[in-house]
Amino acid sequence: MNNPPQDQPARSAQDTIPVGGSLRTLMAQDRMHARLVVVAGVFCVLFSAIGLKLTMATIIRPMPPQQQQIAPQVPPIPKSDPKGMIAGDIALPQVHRASIIDRTGQVLAMSLPVAQVYANPQEMIDATDAAHKLKAVLPTLNEEETKRRLSLNKQFVYLARDISPAQELAINNLGIPGIYFEPGERRRYPMGRVAAQILGGVDIDDHGVAGVERYFDKRLDSDRAPLRLSVDVRVQNVVHDELQSAMDTFQAIGACAIVMDVHTGEIITMVSLPDYDANDFGRASPDSRFNRAVTGMYEPGSTFKLQTVAMALQEGVAHIWDSFSSTPIKIGRFTISDMKADHFAPWLSLPEVMAYSSNPAAAHIALDAGATRQQDWLRNMGFFSRVPVELPEAGRPIVPSVHNWGVSTTMTVAFGHGVAEPPLSIIRGTAATANGGFLLKPTLLAADSAHETDAPDATDTTPGVPAGAERLISAANSDILRKILRLDVAKGTGQKAESPGYYVGGKTGTAEKIGPHGGYLKHVNVSAFTGIFPMNAPRYAIYVMLDSPKPTAQTHGWTTAGWNAAPTASHMITRIAPMLGLFPDTQHAAAIEASLAIPMKPAVPRGYRALGPGYDPGTAHLHEHERETTGHAAHAHTARSATSTAQVPARNLHARNTVDGPAAPHPRDRG
Repeated sequence: MNNPPQDQPARSAQDTIPVGGSLRTLMAQDRMHARLVVVAGVFCVLFSAIGLKLTMATIIRPMPPQQQQIAPQVPPIPKSDPKGMIAGDIALPQVHRASIIDRTGQVLAMSLPVAQVYANPQEMIDATDAAHKLKAVLPTLNEEETKRRLSLNKQFVYLARDISPAQELAINNLGIPGIYFEPGERRRYPMGRVAAQILGGVDIDDHGVAGVERYFDKRLDSDRAPLRLSVDVRVQNVVHDELQSAMDTFQAIGACAIVMDVHTGEIITMVSLPDYDANDFGRASPDSRFNRAVTGMYEPGSTFKLQTVAMALQEGVAHIWDSFSSTPIKIGRFTISDMKADHFAPWLSLPEVMAYSSNPAAAHIALDAGATRQQDWLRNMGFFSRVPVELPEAGRPIVPSVHNWGVSTTMTVAFGHGVAEPPLSIIRGTAATANGGFLLKPTLLAADSAHETDAPDATDTTPGVPAGAERLISAANSDILRKILRLDVAKGTGQKAESPGYYVGGKTGTAEKIGPHGGYLKHVNVSAFTGIFPMNAPRYAIYVMLDSPKPTAQTHGWTTAGWNAAPTASHMITRIAPMLGLFPDTQHAAAIEASLAIPMKPAVPRGYRALGPGYDPGTAHLHEHERETTGHAAHAHTARSATSTAQVPARNLHARNTVDGPAAPHPRDRG
């Protein structure tokens, strides 16, 4: 047994008891220490779990924000695979309204995801700090006003509208309690002014209110596939530039231009000036939003003579070798006459009536046809009704009442006065005269790809047309009209519309504008050119109109279509034809011109007697067919044309004499 050393006294049991305590106290302290160790361990485990969870949620596997804290159209935060690589592509923002594209796929209209920022002030910890942080993300935010709003005793206040997804993510990353988002969309037009009146616009709720946005509103909301239009933005830009240049040069108050496929009815371009940036639809002026191509109603002037001649040929009223008096016609206190009438004979053949644009001769042709035939023709050609196109703004033409359609109306309508039509109706009628006689429905929708690739044969003037197109002119008469239109550009009033290698055909037209009180305004014209190119194998129709152009030194003081609208059309054709896949053919010029040639004074076929001076239906030898189709008209024509001036009572007649364009050495077209 070991005994303690002699120099150390033995310790008693009392020596192990703490001072001032007892064994019971010591045991209690030991238990307390043990409990503290257990609690500390539990807290260590909890903090470790929380730390692990935070690491997983923020670093390893980031958690997406709650639905109420961020708009659903914001791209989701990408997840990483175990190797740290991003798994998959980031999803694209989803929008509700479909985009609109042109025929080449260029985006014309699209909806972008945006968000509205709002807050619950009662959840705010520090309104001043929150306002300062928000200002850093939204530079246009009023910090003091935001601070005030965040201090209100409310549960809902708007802070900002239409912020971008990037701004939305930046605000969300600030981690400010009480900040929430609402999803939304904003319609944007990347091309700005291009096709602004065609596209139209939407309201604050993203519903279409004008243009194709309104016409196809349900389609754009229900189908996310892009809406493909027939418009070609390349052609649209060129036509816009040329039209703007002409408008500036001639100081016109307005202008419009249309290019249309004569076989499908597709509208390749439609420009109306002045225009506006489609993104500022709500702030655009009424004049800039006014689509002159479909809403504007203008007297067509001499461009309407094409319909008068087409009617005469198709109805058998006249042949190309018949002659018509160009001497003035007196109607009450008005006179239908031609300026510079001394430059051509008092009797004009049908081609000369068009080439020299004679008003009295056109009036005689209409009188031969009669009011009923004239009305039926114009009605069948669509001139009595709203032009069928996918634009809500398309207006109804202004035409005289059938009950008041007297002799004076018949004559003045023959040369484009007394009626007002939208330019799209005029180009539609022009296309029908050159495409084999088919009246098409103009459309702003692109044809299917199979039909688009079905290009017509260069030698075929009447390729396939859309189902439902109505043939109103025979192929033979359409061929004659093409030659007459070419003659007008080659030798008549439309010479300045020529574009080398494209064999343009067309008709000029000038009409004096009607003033606010109903009368015609002196020297204030609407000048227009309607045509086809290339005329040897028609593909496209073109229409150019200038509203109230001013004379220049280059026009020698004239403000008529041959001096302004026709050369503008020439510039457009030269630039856009290659874009449309057409290239000038100068190598075969002689052969092409020969195929389109028609004499100014066609010879009378053997066995026929032409209408005109010296015609005697009692002794003239007519073929049976001619007797059946033109005999009655011949009597009427001779009776009216025999005198130099015909006295006809006037009724609501406002006929004026206007010059359309140049035919060397002086301008000589009246419209």
